[in-house]
Amino acid sequence: MFSKEFPEFSIEDAYAVQRAWTKLQLGRGRVIRGHKIGLTSKAMQNAVGISEPDYGVLFADMFYADATPIPFDRFHAPRIEVELAFVLKAPLRGPDCTIFDVLNSTDYVTPALEILETRMHRVDPETGKTRKVMDTISDNAANAALVLGGRPIRPMDADLRWIGALLFRNGEVEETGLAAGVLNHPANGIAWLANRLAPHDEHLAAGEVVLAGSFTRPVDIRRGDTFHADYGAFGSVSCQFV
Repeated sequence: MFSKEFPEFSIEDAYAVQRAWTKLQLGRGRVIRGHKIGLTSKAMQNAVGISEPDYGVLFADMFYADATPIPFDRFHAPRIEVELAFVLKAPLRGPDCTIFDVLNSTDYVTPALEILETRMHRVDPETGKTRKVMDTISDNAANAALVLGGRPIRPMDADLRWIGALLFRNGEVEETGLAAGVLNHPANGIAWLANRLAPHDEHLAAGEVVLAGSFTRPVDIRRGDTFHADYGAFGSVSCQFV
């Protein structure tokens, strides 16, 4: 863990590591297709001692279609979360981006599952200390893959706060939640990200997919698991780990 090796390691240091890693990935031919936002709930922020979310990059090779088998061996210790994904039709730039800018710039919103990956110890085997948010940020906010599905929703056609989901693992409900758990409204996270990128002369481009943040706790994934997230009137999204 970086926080163990470098006690003064800061959040901005962590984002610098993430940017350097992203540059290496682009040099290897990977293509950026969007961003993800994490740690959007108050409970998760309090647990890791921060007052704002974090973010990472989505590459094109992370995307899986709905109901697609996903190779379990691609991951080490994967977990899954229930989210909404915003697909942009116009760019979003900070520093003064608002929730209304996000809604106006969104083509549609769709159900999504995010697959998290732990590429460093959650708990250090020598000291027993848990990793810090700086470790997660430097690890691309722990993102590994995602699945899009369900029914595309125009952002003004529903009160996005009240979109809820039931997450089933192998036919049994594991988690439930409402999208309001994401910063009171999931579009708030997109606005936050546009403003957070602005000092680095970065923005969210038209066509990007942005994961707004989970409204359930992460669930550990086992080989052979089938996950199904039921969003009611807004459809469902599923995947199986083989």
